[in-house]
Amino acid sequence: MNDTESSPRIGQVVRILQGREVGQFAIVIQIVDDRFVLLADGEKRKYDRPKKKNSNHIELFNYISPEVQNSLLETGRVTNGKLRFALTKFVNEIVTDLKKGDQLDGERRCN
Repeated sequence: MNDTESSPRIGQVVRILQGREVGQFAIVIQIVDDRFVLLADGEKRKYDRPKKKNSNHIELFNYISPEVQNSLLETGRVTNGKLRFALTKFVNEIVTDLKKGDQLDGERRCN
């Protein structure tokens, strides 16, 4: 695997594979170092309180939100609305093709 495939990028959509938020989608808003990233979704995880996540515990999608990426690169921040919009767009365009239903209808499964 080459380095560009495996390293997360600003504005990239990911799925959380480990931890309390497993199965949920988020967007990379900052790369802390070669091991950790900060994730936010604009809803449960707001921009001001991102989740620090080990990059081994996320699945990277080949999808970068241009709106989020441009906003972060130009101003250094992004609105929660823009994060929600980008994730909704991603879910509607890409995930619907992958599989129908799985935790995308707003229902949360409690353990």
